[in-house]
Amino acid sequence: MPACPTLCGASREKTRGDTEIVNCYFNLFHNDIRDKIPSIKSQIPNKSQIKMTKIPKKDKVFDLEDRTYNFAKDVRMWVKKLPKSLINIEDMKQLIKSSGSIGANYIEANEALSKKDFIMRMRISRKESKETIYWIKLILDTSTDSELDKEGSRLLNESIQLTKICSSIIENSINK
Repeated sequence: MPACPTLCGASREKTRGDTEIVNCYFNLFHNDIRDKIPSIKSQIPNKSQIKMTKIPKKDKVFDLEDRTYNFAKDVRMWVKKLPKSLINIEDMKQLIKSSGSIGANYIEANEALSKKDFIMRMRISRKESKETIYWIKLILDTSTDSELDKEGSRLLNESIQLTKICSSIIENSINK
């Protein structure tokens, strides 16, 4: 009788047909060989093993997901440098929320279930971009630091560009 090809090493007969597999698994679990089978937990990667993979997109010079992520990150870095006053704190909270929401809603739009859902998510992304413009302008108009104003102006320009991109995507989607 040849040995079973699984980890249990049980012998089998050629004439048994389907029952030889059942006997094999029976032997496997009842001969205390469970430790040779990898547990499910050992097969699940932890956070340090997971790496985000980027899917190459044809004919795109700049990935909008990356652009919105970098914008939200830059806004957060700029906000860290701003003076913390009672007035600024609420404005900064709103700015952080709206700047991050642009990219989050764009990602949601890419995973939309329908064209209508896609357009709605893109409209929300555009709305958040417009709100970001509002908060950046408000902070810039009340700021006294010219060095921080330069970075704020760059972020304001980027937010305006993101608004235009979202508007263009919405128009092209509606006209298809």
